[in-house]
Amino acid sequence: MEWVNETLVREFVFLGFSSLAGLQRLLFIVFLLIYLFTLGTNAIIISTIVLDRALHTPMYFFLAVLSCFETCYTFILVPKMLVDLLAQKKTISFLGCSIQMFSFLFLGCSHSFLLAVMGYDRYVAICNPLRYTVLMGYGVCVGLVAAACACGFTVSLVTTSLVFHLPFYSSNQLHHFFCDISPVLKLASHHSHLSQLVIFMLAVFALIIPLLLILVSYIRIISAILKIPSSVGRYKAFSTCASHLIVVTVHYGCASFIYLRPKSHYSSSQDTLISVSYTILTPLFNPMVYSLRSKEFKSAVRRTMVQTSYPVN
Repeated sequence: MEWVNETLVREFVFLGFSSLAGLQRLLFIVFLLIYLFTLGTNAIIISTIVLDRALHTPMYFFLAVLSCFETCYTFILVPKMLVDLLAQKKTISFLGCSIQMFSFLFLGCSHSFLLAVMGYDRYVAICNPLRYTVLMGYGVCVGLVAAACACGFTVSLVTTSLVFHLPFYSSNQLHHFFCDISPVLKLASHHSHLSQLVIFMLAVFALIIPLLLILVSYIRIISAILKIPSSVGRYKAFSTCASHLIVVTVHYGCASFIYLRPKSHYSSSQDTLISVSYTILTPLFNPMVYSLRSKEFKSAVRRTMVQTSYPVN
């Protein structure tokens, strides 16, 4: 395909924090500290789960994968954002933008399907406790993670291909701090309603389908919990699901606000604010919710620290 007498966009200019020019150095320090703390927290979680045999269970296996997703997700977006906060020229190449979009969509969509897998894990643990080790063997867990990644890869590949096959002739000023779908689509010279519909349906597939699977799991879980005779037993069973429910609420609340709204409701300033919390705060919040609520995990951290500090010869 050839475009004649037109200047193609070869790079995009980020304008996400242009209205906060006087605060950009302060934002750099705050976001850098949060980012480093996020990396440290996820590193502790992953290393503790790997080193402590007591945590070699499906639930903690999925938590380790979740922490890996969160770490990679922030690595794709936050370092570039930190550099841009101090740079005069906040640009990204056309190819770099497409790679960034594909990568964060892949990790974000895989994250959604992984949450559905974790909901299924809780369903099996509570509703079929005697068969839990059989139904959630290592091979099954790896297969479920692979399926979540395959779904995320498919959605991100199709979406990124649809967006970046559109012609970009005019403005290259992106009113965001990374290459998200809606801000990039606004810069396309023209795009069909069909491409918008396909992208919207992919967003529905990546968000609504996993959410429905989670709801089905929890309907069965609640039904099983209500049949437990003792209040202590009911509380103990529900407490194993509370962390997952909190993470699900935060993840789907932010993602649905950004990706499932009608185009007429799009606001670059609102989306920038929500995206900051989604890309910086949520990756810190999610693993901490799981780890800080679990006495078992905190005990494992102490054991791991003792073992690494005073190794047994």
